Amino acid sequence: MSDNKSQRPKRILLKLSGEALMGEMDFGLDPEILKQTASQIVEQQQLGTEVALVIGGGNIFRGEGLVKGGINKVSADQMGMLATVMNALAMQDALHKQGVSCRVMTAMSIDSLGESFSADKARRYLSNGEIVIFAAGTGNPCFTTDSAASLRAIEIEADLLLKATKVDGVYNADPKKDPAAVRYDTLNFDDAIDQRLAVMDMTAMVLCRENNMPMRVFNMFDAGALAAIMDGQQIGTLVEVA
Repeated sequence: MSDNKSQRPKRILLKLSGEALMGEMDFGLDPEILKQTASQIVEQQQLGTEVALVIGGGNIFRGEGLVKGGINKVSADQMGMLATVMNALAMQDALHKQGVSCRVMTAMSIDSLGESFSADKARRYLSNGEIVIFAAGTGNPCFTTDSAASLRAIEIEADLLLKATKVDGVYNADPKKDPAAVRYDTLNFDDAIDQRLAVMDMTAMVLCRENNMPMRVFNMFDAGALAAIMDGQQIGTLVEVA
């Protein structure tokens, strides 16, 4: 994908981590962070971009800890999926309060909270100007919300997958532990996979590589970062097929 204003993505999938919505809290959702994030999303939607979302659930529940404590992994993963539904409902409320139409589609059957996922319906809603939030991961245990984001981006025929983190891109080492860590401006999926760089999990990256889905990793909480990306500026790290 070329980085210039004439190539502004028409349809994006934005992957948010649940932890990013905690702000400085230790658990749950920071209402101000939720409001600010929703505002940035609505700004791009009102400029004509079709926006879909996948939100993790780590701010509410992480299955790894329970698995280590002896809880069945399938059960723990299902509990994690439910946490993503809670975050989706919170974001839907924040978006509704800003006057936009938003639908929650779930990979699990929870009819009273959101409708079951359908790629055809999701594309139709997006084309009609609605924001769509995909919840409950892929609906299967052993798959992360990173994998769900890659899969949904492919299914809705997004132009770009955006992974919003608390770090301003992909580094060759953990920048919090290694002050000499170097950030990549661009990267191809083969190198990211071979070097096991912390972009997304391996399943997610292979899905993107095999389906030619470009991904940009950036810090959502750098002021104006999302708007700058949509305007074609080089923000964060662009990961694409070699």
